Amino acid sequence: MYLDRKTDMIMAGGRHPMKVKYSVGFKSDGRVTALHLDLSINAGISPDYSPVMPNAVIGSLKKYNWGALTFDIKVCKTNISSKSAMRAPGEVQGSFIAETIIEHVASAFSADTNTIRRKNLHDFESLKVFFGGSASEASTYSLVTIFDKLAMSPDYQLRAAIVEHFNSGSRWKKRGISCVPITYAVTLRPAPGRVSILKDGSIAIEVGGVEIGQGLWTKVKQMTAFVLGQLCPDGGEGLLDKVRVIQADSLSMIQGGWTAGSTTSETSCEAVRQSCAALVERLKPIREDMDAKSGMVAWSSLIAQATMASVNLSAQAYWTPDPTTGSYLNYGAAGSEVEVDVLTGATTILRSDLVYDCGQSLNPAVDLGQVEGAFVQGIGFFTNEEYTTNSDGLVINDGTWTYKIPTVDTIPKQFNVELYNSSRNQKHVLSSKGETCDLSTMVPFHQNSSTLRLPATAILTLCGHIFPFSLW
Repeated sequence: MYLDRKTDMIMAGGRHPMKVKYSVGFKSDGRVTALHLDLSINAGISPDYSPVMPNAVIGSLKKYNWGALTFDIKVCKTNISSKSAMRAPGEVQGSFIAETIIEHVASAFSADTNTIRRKNLHDFESLKVFFGGSASEASTYSLVTIFDKLAMSPDYQLRAAIVEHFNSGSRWKKRGISCVPITYAVTLRPAPGRVSILKDGSIAIEVGGVEIGQGLWTKVKQMTAFVLGQLCPDGGEGLLDKVRVIQADSLSMIQGGWTAGSTTSETSCEAVRQSCAALVERLKPIREDMDAKSGMVAWSSLIAQATMASVNLSAQAYWTPDPTTGSYLNYGAAGSEVEVDVLTGATTILRSDLVYDCGQSLNPAVDLGQVEGAFVQGIGFFTNEEYTTNSDGLVINDGTWTYKIPTVDTIPKQFNVELYNSSRNQKHVLSSKGETCDLSTMVPFHQNSSTLRLPATAILTLCGHIFPFSLW
């Protein structure tokens, strides 16, 4: 069935609306000791992805040490279209809820919000309590370092002072600056991969993941050239041009799974690596024999000889994660500076700084693009886009005339992204962490609550109040 765009937008449903009530206890220094959360999730008319939402919301909320944490979550059936999964579903809302609570606590002391954030970040012991085995090892916990790099740096403190000075001298334009940390739990899933070497030396790859612009195929091609390159005289420098990826289907890859959750690149690359390793073991004796007779041989000659020797030039692997290391945490932080015209509501993001821990990146160029794209999409979600319904539950914003997505003017005027290369972890694929999900990167999308809170804070500054929590 093919639908026009308007009908598709009416049926798609959008993200889950939520109603949140909370009670939070904290000490005189701003350290939170207890949190109770009552959460109602609007699922629409059918379950769809909604049963998974509670776990996602709480998982993102746990980026702070709440002390004693309790919650009561209800998934509600209503008369509007069903809500589905879209870019960090649940995690985005959970992160926003956490930041609202932290800002509420800070307002009670008229304290700097970043100071309260910093006090309530986990140490490694509390991280293990909240996340269990996903916390991994102490050397992999980089969030405190990343947050301090942004929010506690002299440059950030200087900019905050400049913002305060600007606001004191400007009546109709106000600025705000904010920094938001993120923790995202990654759960690896099994993944298949097949690598086949053709008679002409070209290489065909099949993986269970789907390439939807996130760079999956680029990374599996690189992995193939990297592993098979040990059979080439030049280390495989010219091998990448011989590699192509074939889109698999449910018959050729019967256990393909789904493309989601920041794991597809990592797991597909590992399945391809194992397939290539099997081919290397088959081809290495032939190459050694040819090297002994005539010196280093070209890739094409090696494959021709292997074909004549009836070597199986196709290998398949079904990689399954180690239960002890199949779940781990990703970290990041973002700081944004925003200017708001309080008369017209026009908002300009003057600068955004992102730091994202991707381990040892499999492809920094791809990952930087994913971080930037995810952040800009998050700007749209938090500041521009609105998905409203009428009294009958029918979507009103059913096209680009009424549903405003980000444009080139949405991008921060100064946009800085840094990939934080944390300690090497031999239990991960080439020491990398999950960078790619169903559309792009989860972590930077969460970080966009750094841009949402600023317009509200700027407007309240005009009124002589600093109570951003009262707006949401």
